[in-house]
Amino acid sequence: MFVALTREPPRTLGACELTYLERQPIDIGRARGQHRAYREALAACGAQVFTLPAIEELPDSVFVEDTAVVLDELAVITSPAPRSRRAEIPAIESEIARLRPVVRINPPATIEGGDVLRVGRRLYVGLSPRTNRGGLEALGRLVAPHGYEVVAVELRGCLHLKTGCSALDERTVLLNPGWVAPEAFGACELVAVPDAEPGAANVLRVGRALCVGAAFPQTAALLAGRGYDVRAVEVSEFSKAEAGLTCMSLIFGRA
Repeated sequence: MFVALTREPPRTLGACELTYLERQPIDIGRARGQHRAYREALAACGAQVFTLPAIEELPDSVFVEDTAVVLDELAVITSPAPRSRRAEIPAIESEIARLRPVVRINPPATIEGGDVLRVGRRLYVGLSPRTNRGGLEALGRLVAPHGYEVVAVELRGCLHLKTGCSALDERTVLLNPGWVAPEAFGACELVAVPDAEPGAANVLRVGRALCVGAAFPQTAALLAGRGYDVRAVEVSEFSKAEAGLTCMSLIFGRA
């Protein structure tokens, strides 16, 4: 059984942090409907979904992935770069602590969960606007005793590592090679997204299923053709906040 920890989007979502996109109006009613459908998709994939209440004073709080890196043995509480996001940490730490022992990374090291991709016992970490070298090194020190290796990945113009790549299984990575350096992934099998869908590499694996953004039908067809169980999920309002499918949940097996 997989657990999926989520949080309702706040009415203030339109005031979220942006790095690369111009601000657009976000229809919060539509966003909440999409979030409800997103949670339903996770449940249909076999996850037990827990939904925390919205925090109106924290516009980015729906993006719970950034607050922790949850592994089988422990959860690493992260250190977000924007000061506006740091209050999200105590708001979720107690929930994560119910399910895993927790350790923490503190400023001036910065790291967000969207920059950490697990493939087997290797954690790929994007050096991004949100994650610095200190955050990468702190994560490495915390997870090394549990047998994990941390590998730095250079990014080119995307917010987080998982904006430009995701793990399809324990040896295969879907990526946009224009945003993420392919050579970082060593022996992994790499699958490139179609040129017409540069933002499609953020897919969410839940058990044996892959949730793919509804805006990316070519990528969905590519993955279905490789034998994956593909589920299309609409997240268009959240894409205006530089978010993707992985951003809105923390998914992990029960300890």
